[in-house]
Amino acid sequence: MSAGLTTTPPIVRQFRQIVVWPVQLMPIKAGAPVQCHWEALEKVKDGNPWQRWRGKFNIGETEDFRERHYKEFVTFLPFVQRFLYGSPAGQEKSEDSGVSSIRVYRRNDVASARLTFADGWAHECAIHRCDLYFFHDADVLILVLEISSSELPLDRAQDLLFRFARAYPAFWEKDGSPGNCLRKVEWLDGRGAVLATSDHGDKERYIDHVARNRTPCLASHWSWLIQPLGLEMPGQSASLKFRQLEYYRMPFMAYLSLDDPHRLTRADFVRLAYVTRPGPSEELEFSEASLEQFETNYCDDRYWGRSGGRNKGDTRLVCTGRTIALVGEHENSFFSGFETGLLAQFRHQYFLLFLIAHFNKAALLSMSDELAVAMNRLSVGETESVKEFKRTIRQSMEVFLRFTHRYWFHAVSNQDQARMLFRRMREHLRLDELYEEVRTEAMDMSTYLDTDSVRRQANTVLRLTVVTIFSLIGTIATGFLGMNLLSEADKPLLYRIGLFLLVSAATVTVTGIMIVKSKRLADFIDALSNDRIGWRRKWLEWKKVW
Repeated sequence: MSAGLTTTPPIVRQFRQIVVWPVQLMPIKAGAPVQCHWEALEKVKDGNPWQRWRGKFNIGETEDFRERHYKEFVTFLPFVQRFLYGSPAGQEKSEDSGVSSIRVYRRNDVASARLTFADGWAHECAIHRCDLYFFHDADVLILVLEISSSELPLDRAQDLLFRFARAYPAFWEKDGSPGNCLRKVEWLDGRGAVLATSDHGDKERYIDHVARNRTPCLASHWSWLIQPLGLEMPGQSASLKFRQLEYYRMPFMAYLSLDDPHRLTRADFVRLAYVTRPGPSEELEFSEASLEQFETNYCDDRYWGRSGGRNKGDTRLVCTGRTIALVGEHENSFFSGFETGLLAQFRHQYFLLFLIAHFNKAALLSMSDELAVAMNRLSVGETESVKEFKRTIRQSMEVFLRFTHRYWFHAVSNQDQARMLFRRMREHLRLDELYEEVRTEAMDMSTYLDTDSVRRQANTVLRLTVVTIFSLIGTIATGFLGMNLLSEADKPLLYRIGLFLLVSAATVTVTGIMIVKSKRLADFIDALSNDRIGWRRKWLEWKKVW
């Protein structure tokens, strides 16, 4: 098109966003190596909207099992399948019909979200799932929320991605409006009634909360959505508590189908990748130099920019680790097919890849935090503190080993695009570096415990050796040729018992004195065996003993 021809902005025919919010769960049983947080959730009866959801892979129920679920299952390698879906037979079979390592709880009372933008424009998005993901042997919870809309202008879609998935405002404008957040978010039930509303504009509440509790204040609509879990802070009465692990911007996936995806410029894709504000399509958000490797680092273009008639079905996948954006043609079944197209893969295979990668990162951050907490609680001069520290570190090592052998995957699929996407996410999230960092921290603490144990054993052996050496003198003197210095065998029984107790008490006393003085006696023995010092120095070492 010519530069002077004005065109209408691209319309996103179908828009989807899947928000993935990892948080760290606080222990519910102090000192327990494995925390079953979902049991505490199930015990909450009054007002608890969360119900166990077994998914489409529930044993014995196949009515709702579709081709998209089948394609999801066969995407993954066998050991990942057992992790995600469990195994109803074989050595992995559990009491819960082959339950997977993941437990999912879903709430169905929230049907849609009404979003009000900074300029007052309101738009309603459907909510397709709102789930809580628990993981065995990991103090991590992931909230998953999927929203969708249709016929959304591209700039509105970009603005929604930029503003929606934020746990709280970062700042406020001069007029009091929340910075970088939607003006209002409302959760609606199936009849359109408001269940909860955001409070982004209540500046004093957020500032006062941080000043009092030294922890960020969640926006009211997110706080309501995740109830009965409560943010860890002084005075929190919720039985299940959590704390944030990462930045207040939540990771998410985005799906955008358009009539002609080639109308999106390089600047539009940069905005999708870096999740920035909407702007002119011809203006880059950042400098050309900083974006020199943009396509290489973040774009999968195997189906983009093809020649001939195949160009019509072009799709582009943009992955930065914290976000995934999938862009393609709305009318093309390869892209928008709900059962076998990329839309189905986006909601199933790609979602699980995204979930696994962010769970790995959250679990490693959680373990690192627990190691730091254990170190902060250590008081070297207090015996009980040292014992508690040792127990905590040993438990942390066990948790780390279970995580490594159950959840740590370098590859999850042999399908080319799934393998590439997972590898790209791992690289951008720097999971290998984080794993090595946590492993080094755990090994350093374990080495400290081993060294401390060896030191204590050496001290014990040293003291026993000193006591043995000095006890040999009396043993040899009294036992030489079996002679008895005192013949008391013919004395009365009570006399002999009294004499035995007296000798025993004297022996115990002498032994106790030698144990107490064993360190100084060891120094004296070292001096006595040293040919390079004189007898005067040896005599001084003997005097130091007493």
